[in-house]
Amino acid sequence: MLSPRIHRGQGLGPLVVLFLFCGSSVAEADGSDYSEVLPDSFPSAAAEPLPEFQLEPEDGFIVKNRPVQLRCRAAPATQIYFKCNGEWVNQNDHVTRESLDQITGLVVREVDISVSRTQVEELFGLEDYWCQCVAWSSAGTTKSRRAYVRIAYLRKNFEQEPLGREVRLDQEVLFQCRPPEGIPPAEVDWLKNEDVIDSSQDSNFLVTIDHNLIIKQARLSDTANYTCVARNVVAKRRSSTATLIVYVSGGWSSWTEWSECNVRCGRGWQRRTRTCTNPAPLNGGAFCEGAPFQRITCTTLCPVDGGWTEWSKWSACGTECTHWRSRECQAPPPRNGGRHCSGSMMESKNCTEGLCTRNKKVSIEHASHPLDPGAGVAVYAGLVGALLLCVVLVLCVAVLAYRRSCRHLHGDITDSSSALTAAFHPGNYKPPRQDNPHLLHASAPPDLTATAGSLRGPLYALQQSAADAHKIPMTTSPLLDPLPSLKIKVYNSSTLSSLELPTGGSSADGEILSLRTVGSGPRDPHSRTLPREPGSCASATLGCLGGRLTIPNTGVSLLVPPGAIPQGKFYEMYLIINKWEKTTLPSEGGQTVLSPVVCCGPSGMLLSRPVVLTLPHCAQLDTPDWTLTLKTQTHQGGWEEVLTVGEESLSSPCFLQLEEQSCHVLMEQLGTYSLVGQSAPPQPACKRLQLALFAPRAPCLSLDYSLRVYCTQDTPYALKEVLELERSLGGVLLEDPKLLLFKDSYHNLRLSIHDIPHSHWRSKLLAKYQEIPFYHIWSGSQRPLHCTFSLERSGMAVSQLTCKICVRQVEGEGQIFQLHTDIQETLPPHSPLPSGGPCVPSSQVGPYAFRLPGSIRMKICASLDAPSARGCDWRLLAQSLGFDRYLNYFATKPSPTGVLLDLWEACHQGDADLVSLATALEEMGKSEVLVVMTTDGDC
Repeated sequence: MLSPRIHRGQGLGPLVVLFLFCGSSVAEADGSDYSEVLPDSFPSAAAEPLPEFQLEPEDGFIVKNRPVQLRCRAAPATQIYFKCNGEWVNQNDHVTRESLDQITGLVVREVDISVSRTQVEELFGLEDYWCQCVAWSSAGTTKSRRAYVRIAYLRKNFEQEPLGREVRLDQEVLFQCRPPEGIPPAEVDWLKNEDVIDSSQDSNFLVTIDHNLIIKQARLSDTANYTCVARNVVAKRRSSTATLIVYVSGGWSSWTEWSECNVRCGRGWQRRTRTCTNPAPLNGGAFCEGAPFQRITCTTLCPVDGGWTEWSKWSACGTECTHWRSRECQAPPPRNGGRHCSGSMMESKNCTEGLCTRNKKVSIEHASHPLDPGAGVAVYAGLVGALLLCVVLVLCVAVLAYRRSCRHLHGDITDSSSALTAAFHPGNYKPPRQDNPHLLHASAPPDLTATAGSLRGPLYALQQSAADAHKIPMTTSPLLDPLPSLKIKVYNSSTLSSLELPTGGSSADGEILSLRTVGSGPRDPHSRTLPREPGSCASATLGCLGGRLTIPNTGVSLLVPPGAIPQGKFYEMYLIINKWEKTTLPSEGGQTVLSPVVCCGPSGMLLSRPVVLTLPHCAQLDTPDWTLTLKTQTHQGGWEEVLTVGEESLSSPCFLQLEEQSCHVLMEQLGTYSLVGQSAPPQPACKRLQLALFAPRAPCLSLDYSLRVYCTQDTPYALKEVLELERSLGGVLLEDPKLLLFKDSYHNLRLSIHDIPHSHWRSKLLAKYQEIPFYHIWSGSQRPLHCTFSLERSGMAVSQLTCKICVRQVEGEGQIFQLHTDIQETLPPHSPLPSGGPCVPSSQVGPYAFRLPGSIRMKICASLDAPSARGCDWRLLAQSLGFDRYLNYFATKPSPTGVLLDLWEACHQGDADLVSLATALEEMGKSEVLVVMTTDGDC
């Protein structure tokens, strides 16, 4: 226990003893002259540690005339005194309590003083009134922190008060409030009908850092009186009450059906009505504009009854000894629902007055059938025979034409470029006859110089190599259209050749294609290959074993399964992310680009099975608010739709598997692709954005300082672009990017800076905030988007910068950056992306590219491809793996299971664990496949 002893007004005795020990060092430390109180000799004392403050004085405010009590406590302490504004406080003004710490045995002293309003008011100068404790022991002195004493006040008048408003339903409302000046600064609360607004309980309310109240979407229940209340330790002030009225303007209901015409015959009118109840006007809202009814004229045709014409003349006397006459119901004909004529249309009577006999009738009847029934059968048989003869002649002509066309297309050179059959056809070349003594040997290349003919239009000529000088004219082909400076390698089992596109010139007649045999001569020093920009492309020579192309740190990859390239053929395949400034955007109207624009090729090559292109996207898929479309770029540069998710059919050329942050496209035609989307009513869609804050990396050598905030898509490649741009500008990322959900609501993105220490920094921004237009973000027409905050410090000695940067979509979500940095230091580089060193492969060739061994793949396909009556086949595997959105696509493939496994490989590129696949097979009851996977695989 501590035994306190209180001393008040004891003179300078203890202080003199302490001064005797400390000597001149105390005087030097405090800058005071103690020569009048210090004796000539110093007594010896036991060594003890320096005093340590257990309680330091705290800032205080003088409310009205009540003094402020300052207290401090230290141990071990021989004496403690207060020093205010550089002067020692009179010892008689101290209240000292002394005790002994029974644990440590050290002397604990506690001292109180009172600071009155008069003392504070008598201080002259710019600095506030301050006091600090000084404690002594035999080892020396210790000073406490400074405690500032200020006179508290709160002025009566608000600098800005909220104003009443009338707003429509769902409109954003802003009430501004600037509280009165005061010390300490006033805290602000908002009242709604005298109840305190708690924004944590109602997310529709938002109180900003500058004390403004924002109602995100005005509701009818928000019609109320709003008051801004400012308070501190002195008083509480209320602003004038602002009345908010949320009104609803009237809306018309749907039109009723047109009424029937008011007259049954002749000219009349029809009427339809509507009411102002959708919704009805409320709280002074405007009434519906326009008429509540519409009337149009109608004409109902009067019915006209039919009338008979005059009887015709009697006909000649017939074989039945009768003659006829007729009439028609055409005078007038019945119209508009009129009645038809009554009576018979024909009339007959005997024309011989009974002189005809029965025998005469019989002879006449025989004369009326002159043909024998057998003669009719012969006529029909002749017609059928003639028809069959015509069909046979047409088939013969078609067969002859087909054989003649095939004779021009066969040749011994087609195998050397069979991988390009969609692009090249040898011209003016016919195969030699079998009895020709100059028949080409299988191991010798054909000499086609003599038979090569000239073709009109742009031609791709063959360059001569050192060993072969064979010229083969080629026709143009879409295989070579998409990229300039493209190098395509094509190999087969007998010939190894290289195919190139020169970069110089773009005219059709001037382009040439060079095909030279590799290994038969020196390599052409002027050959040009695909331009490779670091970090945005990948390429590899792939064959029938397949492989994988990956662009590191972008999320873009291309999986070429085994068997996709025909046996014996090799292609130099490439994968490129197109730069935005060099690409026509695929979005139109209200669409937005959700993924990078990726080009894979060579375009037009023949694939035996689908490849899988993986694209990252930035669509927020929590709710089904998107209409997603895959687009491809045509040779003319335009974009056309390939597939709309959810609207697949048997004619769809692709299948798209969606995941949270990426999509996988099964395709059989290489080209340029991108994913776009637009909102699906009634809810607006959201896309993910990344907000990145950058500052200069080097120490600041001027008074100006700038901060840059970038807004990009939430894809790895978009962030990689910004990091590379800032690296070239000398900037550094201050912290990991923040995620922002940007809603398709036509509201801009607002950026503002707050809490700048105005005594040392000044913002050069004239407005309160900056905005990035909604269309620039949603369409992606400008990249990268950023805002710069320019600041100016008061002097070169200022090095610390503390502030907040708020980024939010108007009427949407937001993020806040808390910044605290030293601008005089060199900032270390910071990147959220993994380091892409040489250990990260951009391409993998053959079996090394796949997690699933080929033997296991073949046995799984053999077990599941065949349909099962119980449904335990590839369809159940697709359901287990989550690939069953449109099973008809897989059903059209020769091996549906193989395509499903290819898609599984692409979806699990980084974490392809065979256990997950084995679990799906175990649930299907495929124990025989599990045995194989356990034996040959890694499970």
